[in-house]
Amino acid sequence: MSLNWFNDDSHTVFREVDLHSETNNNEHHTSEISVDQLIVRRGQSFKLTLKLVQPFNPGFDQLTMTAETGLFPSEDKGTMSHFGFPDKVLHSGSAKAVWKAELHKSSSPETGVLTLSITPPADTPIGEYKLTAKLQDKEKMLANLSVLFNPWSPDDWVFMPNEAERQEYVMNEQGIIYRGGGNYIVPMSWDYGQFEQGMVEICMKILDRNLKHWINPADDASARSDPIYVSRVVSAMINSSDEGGVVTGNWSSNFNGGVPPTHWNGSYAILKQWYKTYYQSVKYGQCWVFAGVMCSVMRLLGIPCRVVTNFQSAHDTNKNLTIDNYFDYNGVRETATNDSIWNFHVWVEGWMRRPDLADDGKYDGWQVVDPTPQERSDGLFCCGPASVAAILNGETDLKYDVPFVFAEVNADAVYWLVRKNGSKLKIFSDTDTVGQYISTKSVGSNKRMDITNTYKHREGTAKERNVFRYALDKIQNGDMLIRNAAGTDGEFVSRTLERSHDAPGTDIVASSAPQPQLLIRFEEVSKPENGKDVSLKMILSNDSSFTRTFSVNISVQAMKYTGQPAGNIQTEVTEQKMLPGKDLVIPILVPFSTYHKYMIQSKTMAVSAVVTDLQNEYNTYLAAHRVVLANPPISITVSGESRVNEEMTAEMVFMNPVNETLRNCSLSLSGSGLIIGEETVKLPDLLPNNRVCVQIVIAPYKSGERTLLVNFSSASLGDIKTSCIVNIKP
Repeated sequence: MSLNWFNDDSHTVFREVDLHSETNNNEHHTSEISVDQLIVRRGQSFKLTLKLVQPFNPGFDQLTMTAETGLFPSEDKGTMSHFGFPDKVLHSGSAKAVWKAELHKSSSPETGVLTLSITPPADTPIGEYKLTAKLQDKEKMLANLSVLFNPWSPDDWVFMPNEAERQEYVMNEQGIIYRGGGNYIVPMSWDYGQFEQGMVEICMKILDRNLKHWINPADDASARSDPIYVSRVVSAMINSSDEGGVVTGNWSSNFNGGVPPTHWNGSYAILKQWYKTYYQSVKYGQCWVFAGVMCSVMRLLGIPCRVVTNFQSAHDTNKNLTIDNYFDYNGVRETATNDSIWNFHVWVEGWMRRPDLADDGKYDGWQVVDPTPQERSDGLFCCGPASVAAILNGETDLKYDVPFVFAEVNADAVYWLVRKNGSKLKIFSDTDTVGQYISTKSVGSNKRMDITNTYKHREGTAKERNVFRYALDKIQNGDMLIRNAAGTDGEFVSRTLERSHDAPGTDIVASSAPQPQLLIRFEEVSKPENGKDVSLKMILSNDSSFTRTFSVNISVQAMKYTGQPAGNIQTEVTEQKMLPGKDLVIPILVPFSTYHKYMIQSKTMAVSAVVTDLQNEYNTYLAAHRVVLANPPISITVSGESRVNEEMTAEMVFMNPVNETLRNCSLSLSGSGLIIGEETVKLPDLLPNNRVCVQIVIAPYKSGERTLLVNFSSASLGDIKTSCIVNIKP
């Protein structure tokens, strides 16, 4: 119950108002945010009791109420509404988003008690509102309230019909973000914390700080009725590439002035820091941080949202749906390329209708919105919303940014060898690599859900190729580009190449003459783990009936997850003989002492091999393999009574697995409902094969299933994470 007593001259008419905040917020699914501050969802009524000093006669009296938001409220823009009881209030004929008030059956007008049922329509702009009332000649401020989107209302564009999905995509404060590689998918717990203290004010300030609001605040406030517009604004505001954004991106290895992106366990600490420092961008983030923070904001605002990871994600800068990869003759991947294939890329999907694209709802549902600053869209670093249905069907002429997202999941990869004289050998085109294992957390469980089939038709089918050509045709306005299909899942079928007789010394084409095929594959001898030597073997197979001699160049590079080299770890050149009918097995050992300085902020190695037939130097083969390092384990246990406001103890144990002292060690804990913000403990240096045990007392402040997140950091191993679920009783 929220009571306001009136002590100015309006008390001659108005005595007090009861906002019924706790009841209203429970009914509007906002009580997790607050039971004191009135927070409602549009398209749904809320109750307000107004006590007058005298009886109210509906036949003679008129109560007029006004709801307004923004700097320049206007009926024509839907940011101001005049309404009341009885429903005789005059308003503009062009008024939008007109609120409604009805007398509740519990009212007693004859004693001056009016209990009103007030409904903001389902197209009301979201935001912070001021609600006033006027009776006779007395006007009184009744309340400040927040209005959010309503996925429970069928009339709202964000309506989601399934309750289990609403609980997951709106109400769940914990989630999982997937990283790693297609052959080693790593789940990482993430704390969205969208209902933590102050999140309404923080998220509304994010909307107010956007560039469009600075240019035209009246139109911006009005456009907040549209989740398409709002999601696009949030996408631009999460990154700091345009003025005032929440998170600064950093893909280098220098994180001075901030913390590495791998440090973060959740969104609230980031958003709170941005707000408390008067909107200074928080340093630093990468794609999963941008996506996690955006998901928190979207869920708070009421737009159903989930975080999605695309493995082998293409970044196609020249819009030709081709990613060119260049290697030198040592197998070293060249850095001078704008296109790239990221190990993974993380974005969000928001759920909404798209009447701007079609009247029949064919593009409604999940929409890709990507806050990572990659390319400009309408002058800002934002992306989407792009309809997933449009992406699936290659509708690359539709807004927003469908061509860019289509390329991320569908581009073809072309692999080239660059000779010393600069000429290029085209090894093969791969139509299958890009866009694998597209993943999100399942509804109601922590299992991974593969949603690749919502983005693309099955690789290798005629339907997938036809959609690809259709999409490319739309992008290039009829200029079709035909690609060769090659490659298999998990291995490379190498192509034999010869010099073109039509243009000697320049063009390279795939040979049509029958040549012995060489199949190259990699196998991991043991599970690759950070802190241990990495052991692989490369296996060459062929159907030749004679002995073949090869020059084998094997290169190992540290790779950023964005597909760009971070350092050359080692290169080895050997001459190998391959006997007829026999596999050739070449061991590859990458010692920890050799790789660790390159891999502190990189968890992926690229192992590349260039194999040249010494009997015919134009028979050249290329194979590549990515190794994702698993982190050493860290354990966490919780003991004590798991009840609200009762202390419990969390114990973390970590064993140093490497033969060197770990320095600059620290432990960070977070988890909405368990710890407010983030708690960090500095630790002493950790000697080889020694363990550290840390106990921290926690007093939960919210009930329900909660996730405690832990991050152990050191100079040599970077950030190592773990989490555990704790059920907190009321």
